[in-house]
Parts: sequence; C-alpha cells; structure tokens
Amino acid sequence: MSKQIKPYQHSGESKKEQVADMFNKIAFKYDFLNHFLSLNIDKIWRNKVVRIITDKKPERILDVATGTADMAIALLKANPFRIDGIDISAGMLEVGKNKIEQKKLTNKIFLQTGDAEAIPFDDNTFDALTVAFGVRNFDNLDKGLSEMYRVMKEQSICAVLEFTMPTKFPVKQFYKFYFLFVLPFLGKIFSKDDSAYAYLPESVKAFSQRNKFIEHMENAGFKNCKYKSLSFGIAAIYIADK
Repeated sequence: MSKQIKPYQHSGESKKEQVADMFNKIAFKYDFLNHFLSLNIDKIWRNKVVRIITDKKPERILDVATGTADMAIALLKANPFRIDGIDISAGMLEVGKNKIEQKKLTNKIFLQTGDAEAIPFDDNTFDALTVAFGVRNFDNLDKGLSEMYRVMKEQSICAVLEFTMPTKFPVKQFYKFYFLFVLPFLGKIFSKDDSAYAYLPESVKAFSQRNKFIEHMENAGFKNCKYKSLSFGIAAIYIADK
C-alpha cells in the first residue's frame, strides 16, 4: 500500500475531509495556478485523454474528481450526449459551474457533489470514465477504483491522468528541484495556503505509480490495463477497459 500523505498532517480530520478543505481554500486560484505552474502542459495532457476517449464514441461520460470542470469541458470534443462530473469540494464545483454557465453548457455538463468512494450513480451507467489528477487524493484508492468499475458499462473505457515522478537524467533532477522547491513557493504566494502546494509533490512521491497503479486497477477488475508516459515521465495516462 502507498504511504498516505495528507494536506494538513497535524489535523485530526480524515484525508478526505482535509482534501476537500484544501481545495475549497484554493479553488479561487486553482485554474490560474494549474495552468501557470504547468506552463499549460496540463491542457495538452487532457487533450490526449480526450482523443483516447473519442475513439470509443461514448454517449455518456463520468468525470470523477472533476474539480473546476476543465476535463469535463474538454471531453465535449468526444461529442457525448451527456457528461457528469463529481467532486467532494463544493468550492471547486462552484468555480466549475460558473465556467459551464458562462460557456452555455448547462444542457451538456452536469456537476454535483460526490465521493469517488461512493459514486452516486447506478451500476453500468457510463460508456467512459475519466479522472484527471484526482486518484492520488482518494482516501481509499482501491475502494475508489472499485466504485469507478461498478458504474461503468461492459466494454466501456477508463482513462486516468496523473502525475508521476520522472526517472531519467536530467529530467528527474530538474523536475525534483522544481516540484519540491519552486512549485510550493509559488503556490504558497498565490494561493495563500501554506500546505496545498507542499502536499502536491509529497502526494505524488508517495502514490503508486506506473505498474504499481496498474496492479490496483487490475485488482478492481479492470482489463487490458496499460499506461502511456507523458512529457519525459512527468505524468501518465492509465487506460483500462471493463
């Protein structure tokens, strides 16, 4: 099992409660920081997920840990009938709902508060399911993956986008310096939260990556599990079928 890293180590709350609290605090700056600190590479990564999903021609998609709905909005390129998004952070969902209203997409994208470990949908509901930068925040990873599997239809596809730690020189050294020192410093200045952007690199380091994460997916029942490394190993897309 991966070591569990929490945003506020001295808090008595569960990881789930702390993660929700953290994202509520930084929601107003999340989109700016996400794009700024990643040099907009996160948009390229999401588009790669969209292309994978599009090949399956899904009619209904669930975006788990949807946050401010960037992934959900990008998934419109797959031309589904409907996209649902769930997240435990009310603050992030409020930002996402405002974006959806501004873009006049309220008839296509539907956001609601929801826990990945108790997804509020029936079995066999979705043709495709995505998670972007959310699985490492699950309190119980295996329970979350099992819930994801449950709500997917037979022969549907799951795509998980998540950070990984690069392993090759010099990317590994540069990334480690940026991730452990520059990112937390800038994140603290802009978000006014001392812990949020210190939690990010720590949670990535502690998370089950690459083949280890594939094992978790297979244990949940997923088939044909594989991953694609992105940007010299900075992130990965995990792809699996039900």
